[in-house]
This record gives sequence, C-alpha cells and structure tokens, in this order.
Amino acid sequence: MLRKIRITFGSLFFLGLTLLFMDFTGTLHHYLGWLAKVQALEALLALNVTVVVVLVLLTLVFGRIYCSVICPLGVLQDIVGWFGKKARKNRYTYSKAMSWLRYGMLGIFLIVFIAGAGTAVQLLAPYSAFGRIATMLLQPLWMLVNNMLALLAEHYESYAFYSVDVWMKSLPVLLIALITLVVLAVLAWRNGRTYCNTICPVGTVLSFFARYSFLKITFDEDKCKNCSLCTKNCKSACIDFKNHKVDYSRCVVCGDCISSCKFGALSYHNARLHKAHHKGVSSENVDSGKRSFLVATALVSTAALAQESKHVDGGLADILEKKAPERKTPLTPPGSLSHTHFAGHCTGCQLCVSKCPNDVLRPSTDLMHLMLPEMSFEKGYCRPECTRCSEVCPAGAFHLIDKEEKSGIQIGHAVVAADFCISALGEAECGNCARHCPTGAIEMVPSDPDDELSPSVPAVNENVCIGCGACEYLCPVRPLSAIHVEGHEVHKMV
Repeated sequence: MLRKIRITFGSLFFLGLTLLFMDFTGTLHHYLGWLAKVQALEALLALNVTVVVVLVLLTLVFGRIYCSVICPLGVLQDIVGWFGKKARKNRYTYSKAMSWLRYGMLGIFLIVFIAGAGTAVQLLAPYSAFGRIATMLLQPLWMLVNNMLALLAEHYESYAFYSVDVWMKSLPVLLIALITLVVLAVLAWRNGRTYCNTICPVGTVLSFFARYSFLKITFDEDKCKNCSLCTKNCKSACIDFKNHKVDYSRCVVCGDCISSCKFGALSYHNARLHKAHHKGVSSENVDSGKRSFLVATALVSTAALAQESKHVDGGLADILEKKAPERKTPLTPPGSLSHTHFAGHCTGCQLCVSKCPNDVLRPSTDLMHLMLPEMSFEKGYCRPECTRCSEVCPAGAFHLIDKEEKSGIQIGHAVVAADFCISALGEAECGNCARHCPTGAIEMVPSDPDDELSPSVPAVNENVCIGCGACEYLCPVRPLSAIHVEGHEVHKMV
C-alpha cells in the first residue's frame, strides 16, 4: 500500500510540474502554480515559513517522502530506475553511506551560495535541474506538437490551436540541461538514487531530520530469511539485510523493499511501537488502511493563483533576424528590485522563462551569470500589463507586483544610436519608437535644433522611460536596432 500511495502522488506531482513548465499559454499556472512553491530550496529562499515548516514536519513524521513524492527530479530518477529494473531485476546492493561526499557537497553548496556564485548553486539545486530539462528540452517538443496540431486544425478551418514560435533561447543552457539529463539517467539506471544521497543539498539537509522520523521501515527479525531481496531492490542502497538495519538518512520511503519481501519481514511504522509489540506490550495489529490514509492526507495540498491568457504579438516583416545589443548592464524583470537581489534569490529553474508570453526572458549566456534569466527584445517586448514572471517565481527572486505598479517601475532606459536610425539619416520618416512607446517617453525632434526641416531623431526622456523595450523591438532597423535599452542595477519608481 505504501508503494502504491508513493507512486500515485509522485506521479501526480511529477506530471503537474512537467505540464507547468511545458505550458506556454500560462493558463495551467492558475491550477498548478502551487507545485513550484512547495519545493524546499525555493520555499526557503522565498522565506515561505509555512512551507518550510510543513516539509520539516512531514520528514519528522514520515521520513524523506519529499524526495520520493514532491521533488520532480527524484521522481524522474525513479522513472529511469524503473526501466533499469526492467532490464535487470534485483540490480542494487547495499553500500555504506559516503558521508564525506554528502557533507562535502553540502559544504560546497553553502559556500558558493554565501559567496553569491549563482551558477554553481543552480547546477546543484534539484528543482532547478528539472526546470532546465523541462524548459529547454521538453517545452520545445511540446510546442512543435502544438504547431502540427495547429496546421491540422487549419486544414479543417478550426482555430482550436494556434502556431507559436519555437526558438533556441540559449545554446549553453540547452547543453547543460542535456548533460544533466544524461548524467542523472546513467546514475539512476545503474545505481538508483546516487544523486539524491551524494550530491543533492536538499536531500542531505532532509537526511538530518529523517534519522528521527516517527514512521520508519523496520525489520521483523523473526520473519526475515536473509534472502536479500530487500537490499537488491533498494534504490538508495541503504538496507543491510545481514544486520537487519536501515540507514534512515538515505531511505526515501519508496516502499519497494516492503513489496519485494516475500515473508512480510518489513513494515512501515514506528520502531518503538514495533519493539513493544514483540515484547508483549501491545497485541494489536497496525491498521495499514489508517496508516495509508494518514500518509495520503499529509501529502495533499491546495492552492491557485490567477493567470492571464496568452497574448500574441504582431510585428514588422522580418528582413534579417534581430540581434541582441551588448548591454553594459543586464536587464532584470520588473519586480526583481535589483540585479543583486535577483541573482541572490534566483535558482535558475527557468519557470519564468517558460511562462513569459512575449518571449522577452531567456537564460543568460554570460559566464558570470550563466542560467540567470535576463531580458532581451528580439522576439517581443515587456508589456506593461503583464506581471506573469513575478507571479510564477517560487524562490522570492521577484517582489509580487500588480499591473499599476509595473507601469511605474523603471528597469532601464532607452538609448538612441543616431548613426543607425533611418529617420535621423534622412532615409525615411519613421518614428516607430515614438508612436509605440507606452509611457510617451520618446518624441521625434529635429536633428538640428535651428532647422525644423532637418531629419527627425528620437529623443528619450529618461525620467519617464521604464525600459519596457517596445522601442527596441519595433525598430525596423536590422540586425541591431537603432534604439536599445540599457539596464539599471537598482530599479526605481518613476
């Protein structure tokens, strides 16, 4: 029963989070957004005390069920491991805990986190690793399937689907996601939960609490025949059948050992009550149905956040693909407060990247800020009415803002390159940037103040410009726009 409950809830969490990342319309966040907010490291960074306390209590009562049910990377390893067991049954063996590696990796994680080395933190964080895999590898495939359905629907004059632009947001991050998936798959195929019990910082922290959990996998030595099936089916390599011991710091309470035992020698309950039972203190059997209901009840949560529908941008005819300018200061989204705050809280899960309806966000390729989301305006601009990124972030990298507040947040300011501007060069009357500026920060003025008939050039009022990028995106000049946005280290209200 324990294994069935674990598989059921683990599948629901995994499927929900996978769909949350793959959904490019943003509608599923209304129903599934809470799944991201109950991830351990993200809740800690967001100072979500309620979630952190609940996760600790769950671990103290049930053991490391977080790793086998709530963590999507843990469930992904179980899926790969399941195929590995299909290829060869009874493939695992018992091994002593590699404490030096576990605590060493945790120490490295804490050091790089305190030092502000965001890239290293993002590489080690489990939810972030899964987010990169889902966003960079799975979402594009999902979008391609959508586009094929859109073509099919169009053939039958249906508008049930619409085509979307599928493009590579970052080649380095795509390669990192692919390498991460391959490494995890190999480890899970061969040795089950190696990553969880040697590298993962969240698993190591939870292991401290799991040692003292109320409910544990326990041996009935009178029934045990030392057949070793429990050890050979333990993906955490934590069951020593010879000495009838379980390393609870590594056990993820998957229930595979109980299901594999043919003699009923393993059970999941309180160890002290189990000993009292054999001493004659209690003669009542544990009601497995009530225990299963207790586990199931502890895993159920409900939450919902409002979400906007998909906005589809128009645009000018593409002559050449636009290229991103070299910005002196990277652009971080409204609500991130400052570049320092954003870098200190973001775990690089890419959820905001996958949810951006205007294709403004993409992972940074800068080595100093690799995988940290940044803004660029080749595919769209940051619409003043959209606050989706601040709504979906589970790690507290954003201050939750509303539409009215966003319209006054200055994340940067526009800079004109008159040498590229077709209006300033007298090639054509343009003024595209001025016409589409949502805050009226740009106006066309004569390039020669003394000659009103001289070619017009854009003039930017930096006190009004919020850095939304509409001017840069809609500028017809290719490949580099004649106007671009420079970021601000610290955001301010205008």
